[in-house]
Amino acid sequence: MAKKTEVTVEEKLRTLYDLQLIDSRIDEIRNVRGELPLEVEDLEDEVEGLKTRLEKHNGNLVEITEEISNKKNLIEEAKSLIKKYGDQQKNVRNNREFNSLTKEVEFQELEIELAEKHIKEFKVQIEQKKEVIAQTKERLSERENHLKHKKGELDDILKETEKEEKALIDKSLEYENLIEARLLSAYKRIRANVKNGLAIVPIERGASGGSFFTIPPQVQMEIASRKKIITDEHSGRILVDPALAEEEKQRMEDMFAAI
Repeated sequence: MAKKTEVTVEEKLRTLYDLQLIDSRIDEIRNVRGELPLEVEDLEDEVEGLKTRLEKHNGNLVEITEEISNKKNLIEEAKSLIKKYGDQQKNVRNNREFNSLTKEVEFQELEIELAEKHIKEFKVQIEQKKEVIAQTKERLSERENHLKHKKGELDDILKETEKEEKALIDKSLEYENLIEARLLSAYKRIRANVKNGLAIVPIERGASGGSFFTIPPQVQMEIASRKKIITDEHSGRILVDPALAEEEKQRMEDMFAAI
């Protein structure tokens, strides 16, 4: 039975740095999209909200129109009753009956007056509602055009980057499978907690990449020896020497170009 080959620290560092370069490339692609997906989502929600509002306003308009129709019918009924009571007054036998019919007529006249008042109020509401509907339609049209434009932008970016992003995600998973669980977990934890998602950085001008804290020469020598995994005491990032970083960058750039 063949003995399992021990993975050296240098090989672990190279694989980790390759994974970082792949994940950073994915980050760059997603940064190109920027806030566009969220903008599109917000615009879609706004358009749906405006459509719902428009539907509600139109429903209210129908209800108010029906109320006007009901009040007009009430007026016609009241006029009919007034005529009826007027005819009956011509044939009354005593003052009590006459007075009773007079009260009925007065009541119907008040009903007509109140109904006409309501009709006027409803007509004012209709004009106000029509104005709101017109404004909502205008806003909806403007937002729909803006959404169409933003969706077009997003679709163009997705078409340009979708294939590359999918290939890189597959590569990222492939490289993750090459890294021991403990080390991969540390990488992901650091990546989630540091600026720009850079969990592994090379030494630049005697300091951790992106940092101003100088790394002691002895530690730099240890990093260059590639015998153990060393982290920056200030940022917590895993450190690699510039030569290893440059070699892997060139190798990964060739791989990116082939995707």
